[in-house]
Amino acid sequence: MLSAPGLVHEELRLEAVAEYEPHSAFDEAPYTPILDLARELFNAPTAFVSLLDRHEQIFAARRGLALCRTDRDISFCAHAVAQDDMLVVLDASLDPRFHDNPLVTGDPAIRFYVGTPLRSPTGHAVGTLCVADVKPHNSFGDVKRSQLRHLAAMVVERLEVRRLLLASEAGQRRFENIAATSPDSIICANKDSVITFWNGAAERLFGYSREKAIGQNLDLIVPSRLRQGHKGGLKRAAGGAPPRLVGKVVELAAQHADGHEFPIELSLSMWQEENGANFGAILRDITDRRIKEEQLFRLAHHDALTELPNRFVLHRRVEQLNGGADPAALLIIDLDGFKTVNDDLGHAAGDAVLRQISRRLIGCVRSTDTVARLGGDEFALLLPGVSDIDNAGDVAQSVIHALSQPIELDGETVSVGASVGIALYVQDGSSSDELLSSADLALYEAKNHGRHCYRHYSPALRQATNRARAYDTELRRAHEHGEFEVFYQPQVRLTDGLLVGAEALLRWRHPRDGLLSPAAFMPGLENRPISADVGQWVLQEACLQAARWRNAGAPEFRMGVNLFGSQFRSGNLVDKVRAATQTVGLPPSALELEITENIMLRHDEGIIAPLRQLRQEGVQVAFDDYGTGYASLSMLKRFPLTRLKIDKSFVQAMCGSHQDAAVIRAVLLLGNAFGFSVIAEGVETTEQADRLRYKGCEEAQGYLFGRPMPASDFAAHFGLSPPGAVALHREPEQTIGHRARLLVEGN
Repeated sequence: MLSAPGLVHEELRLEAVAEYEPHSAFDEAPYTPILDLARELFNAPTAFVSLLDRHEQIFAARRGLALCRTDRDISFCAHAVAQDDMLVVLDASLDPRFHDNPLVTGDPAIRFYVGTPLRSPTGHAVGTLCVADVKPHNSFGDVKRSQLRHLAAMVVERLEVRRLLLASEAGQRRFENIAATSPDSIICANKDSVITFWNGAAERLFGYSREKAIGQNLDLIVPSRLRQGHKGGLKRAAGGAPPRLVGKVVELAAQHADGHEFPIELSLSMWQEENGANFGAILRDITDRRIKEEQLFRLAHHDALTELPNRFVLHRRVEQLNGGADPAALLIIDLDGFKTVNDDLGHAAGDAVLRQISRRLIGCVRSTDTVARLGGDEFALLLPGVSDIDNAGDVAQSVIHALSQPIELDGETVSVGASVGIALYVQDGSSSDELLSSADLALYEAKNHGRHCYRHYSPALRQATNRARAYDTELRRAHEHGEFEVFYQPQVRLTDGLLVGAEALLRWRHPRDGLLSPAAFMPGLENRPISADVGQWVLQEACLQAARWRNAGAPEFRMGVNLFGSQFRSGNLVDKVRAATQTVGLPPSALELEITENIMLRHDEGIIAPLRQLRQEGVQVAFDDYGTGYASLSMLKRFPLTRLKIDKSFVQAMCGSHQDAAVIRAVLLLGNAFGFSVIAEGVETTEQADRLRYKGCEEAQGYLFGRPMPASDFAAHFGLSPPGAVALHREPEQTIGHRARLLVEGN
């Protein structure tokens, strides 16, 4: 309930609202450009101006809204006018003030709402400028708040024009009393265009005193080039012809006493007296507003950094291609190597590069083509009239050449490249979204083919994308439904055949295709977001199994687990590994994390730092498949490694190839020099095992000792308790070693 001061304030506010006559007809035209701009700026389908009466909210002007009025009790705007600043509701269904509001639960189903108060000259909040959406939004930041305040100021100007016009119709005396104190310029003239009234605001606006202006012809403030048309219009209206401007708000050019022209907004009224027709005009300098409108327009349609058209303009120009009657080509351009510029020289240098790139792109096309910045380091070219893929390819090639030229920047020479995707309108897409999507797919194809090239869209690219999306869904289902399994391959000590550990290996028991090996699905899995979840599950399962087997007869058992690159990118690898070992009571030294060369070659501190921390805590780190790629010796110094794994390709060829045998000797020497343990993979024959043992290799794994197998089979082979069961007995280590030796001997 309102307090006594609150009731007084509300009555004064209602008096202010009444001056705008909210229940009489509104001309929405003056407000429509503002509402359309608000919808574009804030990506909302609905914008409206409302006035808040005692019992109702009246929509004075609206875009995207069918309602004319609502009860005040349920209106969002009743909350907005009670605030000093705007009301922002990002998701009304989650807001306790609105979640059960009929405007939320029913038509128009508002989820997102922002309303800023519209204040009269007396300071009272008479209504609101609002934007709304049926979908929630995730933010409405300071820049958008400032833009909405600018738009609200424009609405208040138009409301003030209405108030003064209404006042003028109430009578000349009341009009003159109001006009004398009005911040707007008010001028009256008779049928002969002679000025009869000139208020203080008009003196300030035009530079003529009241004494100087009254009695002069209105030509005093009309630029010479417009005087003839002005005289003709007033003469026709005074003669009884239907007035063209009366009751409307128009923007015109006016002339100051010093001769300069400036834009004004004019509202004209006309009434009859004994001496004939009389005219009254409310005028306002809109120079600042024009500047703000131009700024807002540029914000809505141009990229602030490069001043190129933005994505919105590109979409609109594609939609203006006359439904396929006019051919066009769309090129999407992504810079290659731009991240390095930002990382090495800073974002200011990156911005300077983007500005130069935009100028070079303009130089590659015709004046009728569109060059747009889509965001980041991505640009687009729209080439109307280009229907031939070869012509579009020629433009793409010229773009690649132009952008590959060095850029001089404050004494630094910067080089970037470009990849380009091309799609043709209308065969590759009949809408802007479709065409952009097709060009994007072609761009990804160019990047996958080594970058610094262009590719055309083909339906096969979309089919491949759809297949990849379906594969993503299938992988997620496999993880959620428990179709993935962990198999274990034994690792033995070559000197005595003792079992020392195992490598955890992922398998997929597909409901249709049966048990799949890693080769069938791992390349697709490792580059997808779900790989981090799958990798963590494998880590947890392997640690649990290692803990069970250490308690069931192999107290020094070590478990090797392969890591995905996505597990590093998650940023919480250390915490995840700690949780996996501590939950099951596995000593950190019993876990060996295996990383591949693809991960190591990134030289990323985000990879090295967590490995160093885990190594300090006792976790072991192995370099998998060493010797098969491009890893340098310096990488062995940078990474906190404890073991090198000799790739099976060298092991399986060593008995017949001096070169492969030499590689193995070299890896063993490196391991010894760096203090690393070495294990050989892919051992399949006793001859290979003997040679490795003779060369000084400590450990091995391969089919000779056991194929990858489920935990239950592994436990049966080596005399360990079944997974999950409490250990009933402990076999001596020599028994476990004996079982490993039997496997070596083929028994």
